[in-house]
Amino acid sequence: MRIAPIIAALSSVALLAGCTSDQESNTVSDNRIRAVQADIDGIVASGVTGVIATLTDHTGTVVLTSGVADIVTRAPIPAEPPQQTRIGSISKTFTSAIVLQLVAEGKVRLDEPVETYLPGTLRGDGIDGRAITVRQILRHQSGLPDFAADPRVDEYRAALENRTMTPAEGMAIVLSRPADFAPGARYEYSNSNYLVAAVLVEKVTGAPYVEELQRRILEPQGLADTYLPAPGDREIRGPHPKGYAVLDGTLTDVTRIEPSVPWAAGGLISTGADLNRFYTALLAGRVVPDAQLREMNDGVLMDEGMKMYYGLGLGHTTLPCGAEYFGHSGGIYGYNTVAGATPEGRAVTFAFTKEPDKMPDLIGLLGHALCP
Repeated sequence: MRIAPIIAALSSVALLAGCTSDQESNTVSDNRIRAVQADIDGIVASGVTGVIATLTDHTGTVVLTSGVADIVTRAPIPAEPPQQTRIGSISKTFTSAIVLQLVAEGKVRLDEPVETYLPGTLRGDGIDGRAITVRQILRHQSGLPDFAADPRVDEYRAALENRTMTPAEGMAIVLSRPADFAPGARYEYSNSNYLVAAVLVEKVTGAPYVEELQRRILEPQGLADTYLPAPGDREIRGPHPKGYAVLDGTLTDVTRIEPSVPWAAGGLISTGADLNRFYTALLAGRVVPDAQLREMNDGVLMDEGMKMYYGLGLGHTTLPCGAEYFGHSGGIYGYNTVAGATPEGRAVTFAFTKEPDKMPDLIGLLGHALCP
């Protein structure tokens, strides 16, 4: 399974031709546009099939592209209409925001054991919901083993075999493996945490997770191009570049996957404009109240080299220019995405349509996109 965060290493960049959205090309500073275009052209030159960069500030949005949308036709990725891609683990910020809304409503308490909301659900080898708090689930400190590491959890293979997965089946896989560590002992990323978080949402609200997502986040924030596909809905509905991966030594179209496998931990589809709108609204206090936003931002160190901290479904770091970045990254078959914003209202989403052989300098990319 490919639902994972992206933590970057260094690579060089080179220049190729790219595309800019003509309608809004004068809304973001020319310096930012030139720097980001050079960055994404260099990523394509290094072997990535295509990249979309969406830049937003208080004046508007610019979409930059590089590479091709289809390796057979060699058609370039268009800047318009908005291109949907799978966003992988960025889905976790949405799930966390729903839980924090429930906290604000007094329906969930962050330091309460998960057992309070899911009685008897978390029981396994070293796993006990009475000892794991909601905060530890959202901050990847629960010790739950990552169900994505299980060979049964493969969204591309599931699509080929016409299989779906229920949350109960996913939970059974989680509980079939021993705990990785005692709750609270350390940070360790595990997709299982957000499977549990979404099941908790359903239990507390009495409604399907997808309905709560739509009612609480997507509709209020006007995210018309963002959705969680239903089980068996394996295509991307809107205009989109194809996603690729090297399988058995061959560059393969892996756009079609089974969305019920990653589900709330990594199954969402969105556009750069929608993600920029979401993160900008989140930091402005329009998604969760200020008190809960502070809880989301209260992080533990997840990457020493980047000085990246992970809060409750939200990472943050200080860029070299002093700007504070808050966001998330995600990798899933065919697509790698980094999205986030600054408190001043600048936002960016980078969407790659093939995992780079060597990840680019993420801090450099974010700095060019978000620094004034």
